[in-house]
Order: sequence, then C-alpha cells, then structure tokens
Amino acid sequence: MPSAEGAADPAAPRKRSVMIAGHATSVSMEQAFWDLLTAFAEDQGVSLNALVTDIDRTRTANLSSAIRVWVLRECARRAGLSEDVSD
Repeated sequence: MPSAEGAADPAAPRKRSVMIAGHATSVSMEQAFWDLLTAFAEDQGVSLNALVTDIDRTRTANLSSAIRVWVLRECARRAGLSEDVSD
C-alpha cells in the first residue's frame, strides 16, 4: 500500500531487468534493496549492472538472495559491524 506521500512501499517486491556479462535477466527484490544497491553502485562509481555482475561471479545461491546478502553485508561494513563483505 503506498504511503500518504505516494512513495513506493519499500517492502514491495519489484522485478527489474539487469545485464550480466551481456545477458539480460530479471531479478525480483524488495524496493528497499534496489534503492540501497543503486546507492552503493553510485558510491563505487560503477553501474548497477557492473555491481550485479560482480555479485553474480561469487554467488552460491540464487541471484536475488546473493544480492540481498551483499547489500546486508555492505550495510554492516559501513556501520562498522563487519570488515568483510567479500564472501
């Protein structure tokens, strides 16, 4: 349900197309994860597709789960709760 200001519900799933190594694929995640992933890509000076490609290279679970875990670990690293976001 949209808020009074009309903003999207951060818990609502949203499907987006991304390019991984030249191949289009769809990823469905909550809007809050898309927002943070986009912000982290901008902070690193890379495109969203480039960041997702990096995450895809090391994943062992499905891509949506791997991205969520990466975002969570990046948040923890930035909050000083964890030094390691690579695995």
